[in-house]
Amino acid sequence: MSRFHPTAMIFGGFFLLGILIILWGILLPDLSRELKLDPAQSGWFFMTMALGTISGAFIGGKYVQKFEFLRLFAVLALLETVILFSISMLQQRWQLFAGIFLFGLIASVMFTIGHTLIARLHANKRAKMMGLMDFMFSLGTLAAPFLVVVLYWWQEDWRWPVRLMALSLVGLAGYAFWLSRQQLELAGHSDTVRRSLSYRVVLKKPVFWALAFAMFGYGAVEWGNGNWFVSYASAALPFDTEQARLIFAFFTAGMVISRLGFAWFIPLLGSKKLLRVLVLLMVSGALLVKTMDSATALALGNLLLGLGLGGVYPLLLSTAMDLDADNGPVLSGLSNIAGSLGCQLAGLGTGLWAQQAGIGQAFWMLPLLAVWLLASVWWFSRLAMPAVQPSNSTKIVH
Repeated sequence: MSRFHPTAMIFGGFFLLGILIILWGILLPDLSRELKLDPAQSGWFFMTMALGTISGAFIGGKYVQKFEFLRLFAVLALLETVILFSISMLQQRWQLFAGIFLFGLIASVMFTIGHTLIARLHANKRAKMMGLMDFMFSLGTLAAPFLVVVLYWWQEDWRWPVRLMALSLVGLAGYAFWLSRQQLELAGHSDTVRRSLSYRVVLKKPVFWALAFAMFGYGAVEWGNGNWFVSYASAALPFDTEQARLIFAFFTAGMVISRLGFAWFIPLLGSKKLLRVLVLLMVSGALLVKTMDSATALALGNLLLGLGLGGVYPLLLSTAMDLDADNGPVLSGLSNIAGSLGCQLAGLGTGLWAQQAGIGQAFWMLPLLAVWLLASVWWFSRLAMPAVQPSNSTKIVH
């Protein structure tokens, strides 16, 4: 089978997942109002999604090797469709929490399949293709606020964006099922298929602890801003929710640009220096987002935050997979687990802080977490880069 079709299917899936993952933060003010969620309960909502994501990442990292990737991806897309339709019809808070846990679990396994499949389909240009895959994810996060704004012109109801995304996943599942009927050749797959993998093996190496700490900070910063910025700008600053969503779109636009273009700077700066430049941009953006109160300054801060953050995830993960390609699913699972724990801290921590002191003060969580990410990326780059020889993923962009 040509690599084009499975690549296109995964890219399309990551676009839809990008919309879905960010959608909950965009819809949070309406969810909170209808279901009467206070700030602490909103934090628990995001923590519950993160717990589902952690569970899915652990399961996916160990066991996706045992299944045919495309058929499993199709089944998971259909399960996610059922979950989303169920969420769109709920009436009680406990149903929302149960649904969001299952949503996070299924989405996380789909992420692990996507990372592993693209890394093995394009082993000779791993960094570039994983960057493009995450670019599609960011393109989805960019589209999400505009999708909500447009749908709200027709029907101001948080349930309809969720239903529309559920229908989209049906088409994705059909595409994946069609592809699963054809033979797919994957680099490094024949010797590991049918064998579960171990997290213990990779965690014996300090560099992968550094990866976990960096991914923890990455998840905390991305979803600390993604889940709370609209609420922060509409509650603590003089913006209505539509203005806040449009300002937030500069963050997702920065993520898109960064993931589309970061690979072209690897030959110029090298992976180590590029990682450090990206996290410095990220910290600058986080400080602007918290300390400024004009629409222009907030838009600039969101843009810088996205530009710095967007390339960090694919560059970290592709570098880690260069170090240990055989354990790619585990490294993807470890990254998702750490990122979800970071998301959990940012979501719940900000909510609990806001419950006590208001969202204006609680949003200081964002720059604090940005400093954590800066330090942990510095540590990872010191451990990983001397060990990385010129790799296939780097050669492609020369």
